[in-house]
Amino acid sequence: MVKRGDKTRLVLARLNIVKGRIEKEDEIMEKNIRPAKWALVTGASSGIGREIVKQLESYGYGSILVARRRSRLEDLAQDLKFKTYIIKADLSQASSARDLCKKIDQLEDKEAIRVDLLVNNAGFGDLGFFGETDLDKELNMIHVNIESLHILMKHYLKKFIDHNEGYILNVASSAGLMPAGPYMSTYYASKAYVTSLTCGVAKELRDKKSKVVVSALCPGPVDTEFNDVANCSFDIGSIGPVQCAREALEGLFKGKVIIIPSTKMRLANKLSKFVPRDILIGICGRQQKKKI
Repeated sequence: MVKRGDKTRLVLARLNIVKGRIEKEDEIMEKNIRPAKWALVTGASSGIGREIVKQLESYGYGSILVARRRSRLEDLAQDLKFKTYIIKADLSQASSARDLCKKIDQLEDKEAIRVDLLVNNAGFGDLGFFGETDLDKELNMIHVNIESLHILMKHYLKKFIDHNEGYILNVASSAGLMPAGPYMSTYYASKAYVTSLTCGVAKELRDKKSKVVVSALCPGPVDTEFNDVANCSFDIGSIGPVQCAREALEGLFKGKVIIIPSTKMRLANKLSKFVPRDILIGICGRQQKKKI
């Protein structure tokens, strides 16, 4: 039997985005403790996002978990030692990101916490000939990969600048470092937006001598559920989400702007700079076409 004072009594608050307010559904007793720092992680239910959340605890961060699948988030929360908040949200919907910002602002006021780190991890891809891929799926992809990321980044960047501290990790892809990606054209374009935005904002922050750090994570193939959603598989070797998350956080806290996990992908990125643009696009196209 645990006596009073032996452990800190904490609550896992299950939260819903409902008509512009935070609605508490349930409270669950947890064995965890209240952290000093907080991270907001989108796409936290699986893959890279899930591993980042787990590894953030070793840096002293508790997490606000955001994803479409509540049950996955609840399972993850049970494995964490720090107090955790769960928010179910679908960032492929046009107004979701703005609503999410409002809900977390309310949560910060209510619980006397402050988000110190944002991980924009939610995103997905699709494979196929551009003239035949589903338009609605592509527009949802743009909402998640670009619009929601942009809204969340701007919202929290302003807050971080006010405090002159904070970290933003935008999960892009090695696709974002390439000139184009035939047969995954929309996905490649969306990730190019993320890397370009991140690099531009990072330079603005350096000019201001701000201590706020923004980074773009640009992994190659990672063994996650992304492949199932994108309807593809990779011929070249992939890394695991544990390694990807570890290198992402190491790079972020070192202040790197572009983070490319694995020696193989870093070398491939360097070599690609010596390949003519048209040839590089052709190589990408042949690799993607094999997956169809």
